Amino acid sequence: MKQDFDIQGMSCAACSSRIEKNVSQLDGVEQVSVNLLTNHMQVSYDEKKLNDQKIIDCVVNTGYGATLPNQADHAKTADVTHEDESEGMKKRFIASLIFMIPLFYVSMGHMVGLPLPAILLGHENALIFAFTQFLLCLPVLIINQKYFINGFKALFHRSPNMDSLIAIGSGASFIYGIYAIYMLGYGLGHMDMALVERYHMELYFEGAAMILTLITLGKYLETKSKGKTSEAIQKLMSLSAKEAILFKDGQEVSVPIEEVKVGDIIVLKPGMSVPVDGVVIEGNSSFDESAITGESMPVAKGKDDRLTCATINLEGTVKFEATKVGSDTTLAQMIKLVEEASSSKAPIAKLADQISGIFVPVVILISLVSLIVWLAVGQTFEFALSIAISVLVISCPCALGLATPVAIMVGMGKGASNGILIKSSEALELAHKVKTVLLDKTGTITSGHPSVSDIISFDDDLLSIAASLEKSSEHPLAKAIMDKAKEMHVSEAKIQNFEAVFGKGVKGEIDGEMVYGGNAAFMKESGIDLSKIEDKMLQLADEGKTPLVFARKDKILGIIACLDTIKESSVEAIAKLQKQGIKVVMVTGDHQKSALAIQKQCGVDEVIAEVLPSEKADVVRRYQKDGQLVAMVGDGINDALALTTADVGIAIGAGSDIALESAQIVLMKDDLLDVSNMFKLSRATMRNIKENLFWAFIYNAVLIPLAAGVFYPLLGWKLNPMIGAAAMSFSSVSVVTNALRLRRFKFDSAHEVKADKAVKTEMKEVKEEKKMNQKLVKIEGMMCMNCVHHVEKALKSIEGVSVEVSLDEHHAIVTSPQEISDDLIRSKVEEEGYKVVSIEPYESR
Repeated sequence: MKQDFDIQGMSCAACSSRIEKNVSQLDGVEQVSVNLLTNHMQVSYDEKKLNDQKIIDCVVNTGYGATLPNQADHAKTADVTHEDESEGMKKRFIASLIFMIPLFYVSMGHMVGLPLPAILLGHENALIFAFTQFLLCLPVLIINQKYFINGFKALFHRSPNMDSLIAIGSGASFIYGIYAIYMLGYGLGHMDMALVERYHMELYFEGAAMILTLITLGKYLETKSKGKTSEAIQKLMSLSAKEAILFKDGQEVSVPIEEVKVGDIIVLKPGMSVPVDGVVIEGNSSFDESAITGESMPVAKGKDDRLTCATINLEGTVKFEATKVGSDTTLAQMIKLVEEASSSKAPIAKLADQISGIFVPVVILISLVSLIVWLAVGQTFEFALSIAISVLVISCPCALGLATPVAIMVGMGKGASNGILIKSSEALELAHKVKTVLLDKTGTITSGHPSVSDIISFDDDLLSIAASLEKSSEHPLAKAIMDKAKEMHVSEAKIQNFEAVFGKGVKGEIDGEMVYGGNAAFMKESGIDLSKIEDKMLQLADEGKTPLVFARKDKILGIIACLDTIKESSVEAIAKLQKQGIKVVMVTGDHQKSALAIQKQCGVDEVIAEVLPSEKADVVRRYQKDGQLVAMVGDGINDALALTTADVGIAIGAGSDIALESAQIVLMKDDLLDVSNMFKLSRATMRNIKENLFWAFIYNAVLIPLAAGVFYPLLGWKLNPMIGAAAMSFSSVSVVTNALRLRRFKFDSAHEVKADKAVKTEMKEVKEEKKMNQKLVKIEGMMCMNCVHHVEKALKSIEGVSVEVSLDEHHAIVTSPQEISDDLIRSKVEEEGYKVVSIEPYESR
């Protein structure tokens, strides 16, 4: 069983590492992953040996809190909790600042010549001076008491964390300040002014308050930054419609989305978001699917076409039947996949976890050793204490703990918002090491919708018998033959004892006589002599067509050849993969000649043809034996085993449910360019993680020795505890900020490439004809395809104008045979509520 838990009280990687270690030791636990970024734990365990309560008790005994999430409102609650945490940090920082500023003024003001009340000046007023600082410092400790509660609680459970370091450091400063007050009182009472002079400026109250205030500021900035890492998931969550219009008893009734059931008929009007997954039963329209697939161009939908939850109806009114509702919709599954993936742990994260698990105890030990060593060499207690506190507050296990999860969260979120769903962080990490990609042909390289290209008939009944046989088959080639028979109004005969031989062909009885249809190997197995048609079959195969033979007993009825066209973006996608140093291999069940013809068109490095579905996994293993990491890309049921066998299984989104379940990465679009995009995203994410880990390690490796005073004897460098606290806070912020750079990652788009080519061609024609005028209009405010349609419609209202609007580039290219005034263009766009940033001749770019 796999169960999620919400964790309370974690402050650094040492916390998550300790929880993970203790829970994994429970009898029955198979796998446990704790995510510091999302305060989330996922546990796989044997229900016979363990239950949820025992896991919760283990977390509590470790010194933290654990609860089961409310599955219905988990995402919403997590978001609210995150906002509450950020707002709470902000209030704590402001409240701390209110007391810390006057405290800093009182303690440090006289050093820079700022005026102070006479009652606070002079050794005779030292006790008042010290007690005033005490009263200003105490509220800051109370406001930030969470650090002390969590820190000492973790220390009590022998699992010290970052809060423990803060609590010990600021607590030691505060206690030393109280000790100094006693010494001042003693000195004044006994008229020992030398003692008063010694402790007058060694109070450390401002240090305790400043440490807590700076740490809280850092935590606030970190929380705000971490919130941005999950923006993609939050955006997905916000897409779901709140209501749906049901069509019942001839009436349209608006109901909450929770009341929609499978089988309900839903009316969808222009501008509305699709509330659940379904199939169109009436009407036609175009849909903006960019939120789900990342595809910016509208997609036309009609009867029997599938609609996906959260896509937007742009034009006509349609009715559709609900097929998936609630947690079964595509949107809900996407959110679930991304959340689960974010909770999983990449192999690279284990190094940081192992270090974080021992980091805090080692830091405390270094702090104690520093204190003892400096006292032993003759330094004052105040000097040694300052060094010890600096070591405690400069150390940052947070930066180590955040290095991996923030980058993974941003990377996966970026992928999800562009139609690339990565099911685990392990898959994301492995992808950047892949050197060989195996591509299924049908539906992956090609469109998967073949059509009949040639009919070579030796019998008038060829098409009728072929249609009769293929009627019961679900193969794409069977559909092509059925479409052709329907187009030519060919009647079908009744077939009995039908049998489909997987990967080879079909057979059955018509009027008590066996008939066969399939590839050459199937015909030979069935005892059919192909010697008279072999040359013709080879010719068809050379042309990239798939020849199917149909026969009755031992008589050949004819050949029907089908052609499956290569997808428009496949050639470019394969070239991009090769440019990344990846070997591209096409694996297909087609005849060798047909496969080689496809290779010539798309440029794959190698072809493995005539492979049965069950043999695709063997091909994967063959490459793995050579020590290569192998990715398999497919879309059908026959690819499921190969997808599971591969190091990285990638399913094309329009494929079968089995393929989607078997794959580690799901591409929502039928676009091979997204395979290249996925590898690019993996490399960018891993590069970002390595950068984060490098800076986190370097930060601690350099600054801890500096804080410990290693450079003091030679260079006189000594780190003030307050500077150490600021540095620790901003180290975490810097790691998160670096990860956020991934949000600017650019994906290649087939539409953009096509548009680019079209624009270049059009520009060439314009230049040659010297008749057309073109202007590039930069526009602000376009957010979706609806906006694009509004701008397009507005500009087309100008006589003689043709327009090309790009949502991604936020511009429109206006073409006209005559010169158009900029003011007219500007007014047309701004009438629709959008802002024109600039207008310039397109040729000048």
